[in-house]
Amino acid sequence: MTTHPIDRLFQLIASRKGVDPSASYTAKLFQEGRLKCAKKLGEEAVETSLAAVGQDKAALIGESADLLYHLLVLWAVCDVAPTDVYAALEARQARSGLEEKASRKP
Repeated sequence: MTTHPIDRLFQLIASRKGVDPSASYTAKLFQEGRLKCAKKLGEEAVETSLAAVGQDKAALIGESADLLYHLLVLWAVCDVAPTDVYAALEARQARSGLEEKASRKP
């Protein structure tokens, strides 16, 4: 069975931990730390949203790929595996979205 592209990309990203930052953009992000990775994810989210608002499908696709990449980098720097997120998504499937969202209120 083949692995999902998200899982393959995450494995590649994780393999960059400890690599020379001058040789890898991903390694540079790891070196810059959690805060920089989170900031970069936020920037990519805004760019993705703007591409959608601008109704530019090609830009939306490209920005979505950037957004997913930076999300995976953030997961890796925070020691979160895709399987952790898959489990959270799986648990939510048993409830309606409205019910799940209401359960998160303080």
